Amino acid sequence: MKRSTGALVWVCLVLGLGMLIHGTHAQNSPQDFLAPHNAARAEVGVGPMSWDDEVAAYAEGYANQRVGDCNLEHSGGRYGENIFQGSGSGWTAADAVSDWVNEKTNYDYDTNTCASEQMCGHYTQMVWRKSVRLGCARVECDNGGTFITCNYYPPGNVQGQRPY
Repeated sequence: MKRSTGALVWVCLVLGLGMLIHGTHAQNSPQDFLAPHNAARAEVGVGPMSWDDEVAAYAEGYANQRVGDCNLEHSGGRYGENIFQGSGSGWTAADAVSDWVNEKTNYDYDTNTCASEQMCGHYTQMVWRKSVRLGCARVECDNGGTFITCNYYPPGNVQGQRPY
């Protein structure tokens, strides 16, 4: 009976670890990035984005470059880009996108500006009407932090234009 109990404990540990790993991935799937983007866009009458594997590959490549330092630096590439960094490893797609959506209160559509000394460019990129393809990636950094990036094509936040 001792051997059976040990085997049962082993099976439970393996299954539990598998569920934990799957749960972490499940909170960072393409849909976990795409759905809140499209919800924010729908709120202002902008059509949905679609997931783009090429844009996602770019995001993943850049996120992997940040693993060593987790610095909040833009890639400087050809896509529009939102980046997020959090200390600790529990940050998810939903956390990053929520952070960007919360900038909505800082954006004044009538003047097409952000409130004084406030950020709103992450939000305006999310709802930029002409940005219709999305790709995102998340990595856990060597310092224990999390780096998340979403890239947009075509890029938004064009000077002198409104997002929608």
